[in-house]
Amino acid sequence: MIYGYTSPWMTPELEDLRKTARRFFEEYVAPNAEKSREQGFLDRSIWEKAGELGLLGMSIKEEYGGLGASIAHEMIMIEEQSRICDTTFPFIPGSLNSPSVFEGMGTEEQLQKWMPDIVAGKLILATSITEPDAGSDVKTLRTTARREGDYYVLNGSKTFCTLGDQADLVMVAARTGDMSTGARGISMFMVEKAKVEGFKINKLINKIGQNALNTSEIFLDDVRVPAENLLGGVEGKGFFQLMDVFVRERLSIGAVGISCAERAIELTVEHAKNRKMFGKTLWDFQNTQFVLAECLTEARIGRVFLDNIICEMVAGKELQPNDAMMAKWWGSQKQGEIIDKCLQFFGGYGYCTEYPIAQMYMDARVARIYGGSNETLKHVIARSM
Repeated sequence: MIYGYTSPWMTPELEDLRKTARRFFEEYVAPNAEKSREQGFLDRSIWEKAGELGLLGMSIKEEYGGLGASIAHEMIMIEEQSRICDTTFPFIPGSLNSPSVFEGMGTEEQLQKWMPDIVAGKLILATSITEPDAGSDVKTLRTTARREGDYYVLNGSKTFCTLGDQADLVMVAARTGDMSTGARGISMFMVEKAKVEGFKINKLINKIGQNALNTSEIFLDDVRVPAENLLGGVEGKGFFQLMDVFVRERLSIGAVGISCAERAIELTVEHAKNRKMFGKTLWDFQNTQFVLAECLTEARIGRVFLDNIICEMVAGKELQPNDAMMAKWWGSQKQGEIIDKCLQFFGGYGYCTEYPIAQMYMDARVARIYGGSNETLKHVIARSM
């Protein structure tokens, strides 16, 4: 709740979950945030604790170890992580999106084999799609998967693979058809890193934000993957399965954007009401009030739109791609704009990384890029008009 507004999808059950999530983030994640950023990854023990508390993969079906919960449960985690201004805990890539990709693609045998340990926090799952020359345009990827008897042999390069270094399992997009087949030639494979040779981390990428989310360049050199690790068991379905899952990823990025914008406003109002300037508080100046009123209005517009989508999903309606894209670009755009305006009120302190607003500023920039750049998403939205 921010300044009297409560999302209409909230329930007593979700309030109980919020208490558990808040306690987890405050007791386990926040105290280790600086350490996580310095070492470039979150300690696995914290990830395992989340699994013990049932906070990973909550929307995964019960038969695969999840809670079979709604998207609203995942939103609670996003909001509570945003409340402590954190990106060190890889909830979206490791708990929400990659497991959802796997659940949407895997065969019954594949899901039974790996998903329970993923949800329990015993296995970390990553997704590797992006290539140096194939970013938002997935159809042009060049990594190949050649069938040799009971195996596929993978060759190629990947970049921007979140959790690629830490993960036990990596879902790799590769081309099983030639380039002329376009999207129809793309398949997905589960790579068990400990069981293969030739899966090499070229380097860990240094970023301007989200420094605890290790991001890798990967080189695949004759990586032999059992044919049974072809996700879904059928070649050529990977692109279309990925497009379905990208929809949910974009919604989650938009949700983070709005939640972070709201938290930035709260922190700034608190700061402004305590900061003394010229015999007044910073809050007493009309400019402060006007700017923050505008920020709250823009964040509220995004919140209401997001809540409408969540309510429809809880009621059983399928998430619409255009809605997810609009939520993503609006949420991430307002996240960046609002945090920037809020940081200005902190003056020089806003440029110091010990202040949460500065960390939020650095972490927010990538939101307009990943999950499909905002420009690409606007282009796709326009094509449906």
